[in-house]
Parts: sequence; C-alpha cells; structure tokens
Amino acid sequence: MKAAVVGDNGVEIRDVAKPVPGPDGVLIRVRAAGLNRADLAVAAGHRHGTIGGPGTIVGLECAGEVEAVGSAVTGIAPGDRVMASAAAAYAEHVVADRGRVMPIPDRNMSFEAAACLPVALQTMHNAVVTAGRLKPGESVLIQGASSGVGLMAMQIAKAMGAGFVAGSSTNAARRARLAEFGADLAVDTGQPGWVEAILQATGGKGVNLIVDQVSAGVANDNMRAAAVLGRIVNVGRLGGARGEFDFDLHALKRIDYIGVTFRTRSVEEVREINRLMRADLWPAVQAGRLHLPIDRTFPLDRAAEALAHMRANGHFGKIVLTC
Repeated sequence: MKAAVVGDNGVEIRDVAKPVPGPDGVLIRVRAAGLNRADLAVAAGHRHGTIGGPGTIVGLECAGEVEAVGSAVTGIAPGDRVMASAAAAYAEHVVADRGRVMPIPDRNMSFEAAACLPVALQTMHNAVVTAGRLKPGESVLIQGASSGVGLMAMQIAKAMGAGFVAGSSTNAARRARLAEFGADLAVDTGQPGWVEAILQATGGKGVNLIVDQVSAGVANDNMRAAAVLGRIVNVGRLGGARGEFDFDLHALKRIDYIGVTFRTRSVEEVREINRLMRADLWPAVQAGRLHLPIDRTFPLDRAAEALAHMRANGHFGKIVLTC
C-alpha cells in the first residue's frame, strides 16, 4: 500500500506493508485523512508520544470503510463506514483500536467531512467537559479558536449549555467567522484591551473556563480574564511552551490550572474518553450540529504539500488528504 512516510528529506510517498489487525484492531481502507498540528512535528522527524522518527507513517485521524476486524472486536463489521483516531493515518490502510472507531453518523456525510471530526471531538470534549468541568450557564474562552479543534471547542461548549462563549484569533478574517461556530465575542489577543473586553462581557467577573491552545504568550492575561475559582485547561502551546507565570495572581483567583495531553494516556484511558464523548455529543454529531469546515483537500501523493499549507498557517478549518 502507499503511505506518507518520514524520510531523510521530509515526507515522501512509499510502498509499505499493509498492516494486520490484532485482536482489538480494526483494519480501515482509508478514504480521507485529516491533518493536525501534531503532524507537523512528526513530519519534521520529532517524536509525538510513542510515535515519530524516520520511517514513521504520519497522521492521527481518518475515515473510510472497515476491511477486517480482530477477534475481540464486536459491533464493527467489514463494510461499515467509519471514522477513527489512529496513528499512521496518511496511508491507504490503517489499523485503529476498536475503542477509537466510530460509525460515520450519516450516509450522506462524505469521508472528507468525517475525517475532520475524531481528534477534535475527543480532544475538546475531554478539555471542555471532563477536565474543564463545564456547567450549564457558565462562560468560556477558547484561545486559538480558529483552528479546527478550536472551532469544535466552541460548538461543544454551546452544545453542553455554556451561557457565553468567546473565541480568540489574531487574524481579522478568521475572527470575523468565529460567530458561525458559536462565539458570542471574538477577541484579538495580539492587541491590548482583550482582557477588558472579556471582563466587560462577563459583568466584571471573568470567564469560568479557558481552554488554552496558545499558552506562554497569554498565560498571565488568561488569569486576568478568568473568574475567581475559574479553570484553565492547557491543551496546546502554539505561542510558546515556556514563559512568565504570575503565581500570586494564580493564588489570588484560586484558579485550577489543568494540563492535558493524549501522549501519556493508556489505551484504556483513550477508550473511556471516546465513550464519554459519544455519550454526551453523539446526538449533536448525528444531527450535523457539530461540524468543521474544510479549507482544502489534497491527494495522498501530495501529503508534503498539504503539510506545507498547514505550516504556512493560512487555512481556516481542516486540511484533508484523500486516498
């Protein structure tokens, strides 16, 4: 089969052996694969949790048809149209753990649209609901809201009953579109005054929950924008992994500062994350209320070009490979 593999000079298309599912595995004939920011690091030769390095097949999510299942798999059968989070997804075939495979909810949903959903749904349900402990009526700020997972986070917050949702983007055109995905207020964290805008919108109290994909550059301002007893969930560090931190402000506001990542989670933990997500969100997914826009699609043999498009940071929504 063909796959996008990390080589000495970047990502290249190679013929590799077709994977074989173990007892808990589901072999998927991939029709589309979604790009994620973590793919850029893997493509550059870095490690991402247990994956990475020369010879690694890139990719974290896909959609396609089930070709075979392992002996311990129930409820999934050959021929099913599915989407899944799975390492090595930039390939014609991939094996996904049974607990990370979900049915495509609508026969009319394209493989391309389905491939955008698995990572965003599981990541942001975990951040907003499980780690963030969102309660109906609370206020939320999503830092880095114009990314695919950011757009999903705002929709999940609304679906779970948030009373007020703000999103940030430093790009004016993307910021103008955040309302389409649930934002009651869009702010530019690159400009002074955004914290004051959040405080004004929340009656001076600040937001109950911040889901942060930016980190270092906004860490202290996040705490200024947070309510007393607020929660900040650190999901990503696109704006820097190290920076100043106002410990006194953290203590004064009694903020819960929570770090999350999938890199250190066990198979069982990820299965539970997906189970909880489906319990809360599946009716909204089936109804089409949780969705992501597709910025561009590329064929698998242009995977390096697709990654370059993501690296240029000019997209809105998801970039998808077709197989």
